[in-house]
Amino acid sequence: MKHRIVVLGAGYAGAFAAGNLARRLSPADTEITVVNAVPDFVERMRLHQLAIGQDLAFRKLADVFAGTGVRLRLARVTGVDPGRGTVAVTGEDGELAYDTLLYALGSSVAHHGVPGVAEYAFDVTGRSSALRLRERLASLGEGGTVLVVGEGLTGIETATEFAESRPDLSVALAARGELGTWLSPKARRHLRQAFDRLDIAVHEHTSIEAVEPTRAIAADGTSIPADVTVWSAGFAVHPIAAASGLEVAETGQIVVDRTMRSVSHPDVYAAGDCAYAIGENGRPLPMSCASAGYTNMQATAAIIARLTGSQVPTTGLKYHGNHISLGRRDAIFQMVDGDAQPKSWYLGGRTAARLKSGVLEGAWWGITHPTFGMPKRKRRLVTAPDRAGVRVTA
Repeated sequence: MKHRIVVLGAGYAGAFAAGNLARRLSPADTEITVVNAVPDFVERMRLHQLAIGQDLAFRKLADVFAGTGVRLRLARVTGVDPGRGTVAVTGEDGELAYDTLLYALGSSVAHHGVPGVAEYAFDVTGRSSALRLRERLASLGEGGTVLVVGEGLTGIETATEFAESRPDLSVALAARGELGTWLSPKARRHLRQAFDRLDIAVHEHTSIEAVEPTRAIAADGTSIPADVTVWSAGFAVHPIAAASGLEVAETGQIVVDRTMRSVSHPDVYAAGDCAYAIGENGRPLPMSCASAGYTNMQATAAIIARLTGSQVPTTGLKYHGNHISLGRRDAIFQMVDGDAQPKSWYLGGRTAARLKSGVLEGAWWGITHPTFGMPKRKRRLVTAPDRAGVRVTA
């Protein structure tokens, strides 16, 4: 029997991992299935551009995996049973069996229990939600008010993209603390200058406690006008992992060892936002595209090594910095040290914007060309774990 590898999610982590596994493992020994809810590869880091009306190309996952041997299952994951080695999915024959599972379902917007967010706020964490926001923004006339809640990377990129693309709108950002405190002093000045240039109002030390159809209410009772409220105050993972019996952190992320292997179930790996992975600085990796890259490379390398009887390599888990778009013609690239503190220098302006564009295009190209650099001879499995965890000859 072939060793069944099931990858849940085809975002930055899952899609790249599936292509890499198919490129390096022999199809005579392995069967790789990817489960994803939508038929396209979605560039999550560009969804704020989609929301403001820019046209983005989405490539079909069926085309991405064509010729790789990867099986694509369009369905939603509804449960995982690591004891039985099965995944429950929507549709006919709603159960998939696996020998190795790579859990890469990512994250969604975190509402934090704030009243009105679910009913009235918009977000850019998924293609459908970004399109819903796109339709609403298109209906706003001159002078329409947009409030972005959250001073993290998503909030900053969303606010600046909207203000640059739609100068007829009044864009504001609500920050729980001060804007850009995690940047170096020079980079922080650059950020504030960009907000001033784009005429974005900043409400610092403002915690939004409720969202209504035409306004947001701060903790001190202040009412902030908002025809559209965009919620970008953090991310949350799906509760499926916790409900499955896998060991999870308080965040709901799957607790993994240095090789991205579940500490409670050795035939389960996690990558991307849903993995609670400790970086080289001893701190959990942040939910980010960079972390998705590090964790999926480590998980993929570990799976291949263990299935082919090789020594498991370790890939770097060091967070190097933040790359923030400030519209299409400006950006900030802030390097950090081993303690995740900002270094004194940064790269900004058009050069940083071109670098950010190159990073995004490189990630997109790498994922959508999974057969590039395919080895002449793929690696054969020499051993494979059975359902009881005993290693047997494949």
